[in-house]
Amino acid sequence: MKELKFETRAILDSASRPDGFRGIRFPVYSSVAFDFESAEEINAAFEGKKPAHSYSRLSNPTVEAFERKITDLEDGHATIALSSGMAAITNLLFTVMQSGDNILVSHYLFGNTYSLLRDTFPGYGLETRFVDILDEAAIEAAIDQNTRALILETISNPQMIVPDIKKIAEITQKHGVLLIVDATVVTPWLFDPKDFGADVVIHSTTKFISGGATSVGGVIVDLGVFDWKRIPALKNYHHLGENALIARLKKEIFRNFGACMAPQTAFLQSLGLETLALRVNQSCYNSMIIAERLVTHPKVTAVHYPGLEDSAFHEISKKQFKGKFGGILGFELQDRDTCFQFMNHLKLIYRATNLNDNNSLIIHPASTIFCDFTDDQKKEIKVSEGLLRLSVGIGHVDDTWEDIVNALESI
Repeated sequence: MKELKFETRAILDSASRPDGFRGIRFPVYSSVAFDFESAEEINAAFEGKKPAHSYSRLSNPTVEAFERKITDLEDGHATIALSSGMAAITNLLFTVMQSGDNILVSHYLFGNTYSLLRDTFPGYGLETRFVDILDEAAIEAAIDQNTRALILETISNPQMIVPDIKKIAEITQKHGVLLIVDATVVTPWLFDPKDFGADVVIHSTTKFISGGATSVGGVIVDLGVFDWKRIPALKNYHHLGENALIARLKKEIFRNFGACMAPQTAFLQSLGLETLALRVNQSCYNSMIIAERLVTHPKVTAVHYPGLEDSAFHEISKKQFKGKFGGILGFELQDRDTCFQFMNHLKLIYRATNLNDNNSLIIHPASTIFCDFTDDQKKEIKVSEGLLRLSVGIGHVDDTWEDIVNALESI
């Protein structure tokens, strides 16, 4: 049989053995612990000599089935599923870094990621170097012998900034630096990370993958292309070759931090994968129409969406994301008060902080996600008081647009 398409693979169960009752979907194994036939077998399992599930904080059959499916859709080497997107980022970085190491990051990051790297990491002897992700010369100049990784987002929110990932990968590969790509907002459906030089991909599966805000989760996907001998923090695992990252995660960081994904979450998110392509396509379609209409509205001072032809990121987005541009956009009104008035007049669009729900969601980033940032910090990361972030759902675009127009006319 020829290689199956993405949409088909997202539906099929890749379980190593069929369910005993021949269920079409892999069942939820809610058990915390698993029995072994002998003391020798449980000993072999704990020593890693025999693959087996012993305790659901370490591994679980339902979670493993979800991990296998993600690995397949990303054309990766291995995946670990965790309790949230932030858990994925934190576990990964603590696995590949040690005291004295530094990491390069874009100024344009999700608020909690920014806070983790700016405020939390220094206390552990880990240095964060913020760079202009659009300036390749500045990126290369910031790299030294202690630089272990560079982390970026495929499309930043709420700024909608899109880096040229392939060009950045050329720099990281030249210097042996790990390239970590947060591909949450484009998903495996729109972005093929290996084609653009990424080494590891992370997702907040809470977003598109969950299937409509059903559950919180995250994944780390090792694409199987990086030489882990370049990472000193993995020195005790270098002898495992391509398995070094996953081995340290499973034997130390992931196991000891305890941020495991629940089996019920893995089941819900496996269902979400089945409709991922359909939902992403609809959200992208709706976003494009709304962005084009917002541009012409007299009360809107700016629209940030890479699908617009006059966007500085239009061409690179088209190239990287298969001709689509994501389901999030930013637009600006006169000031903070105007934004609040607009939000308070909305009837269908929810005032909420999540992304890529089936519903449309709106938030004022400066007063919420970045409320603890100083005015100078907000200015540096391009979060103005007049900026609104709209995550466009899969409802009919005309209904969503009517809600927006009515709210704009009320201010």
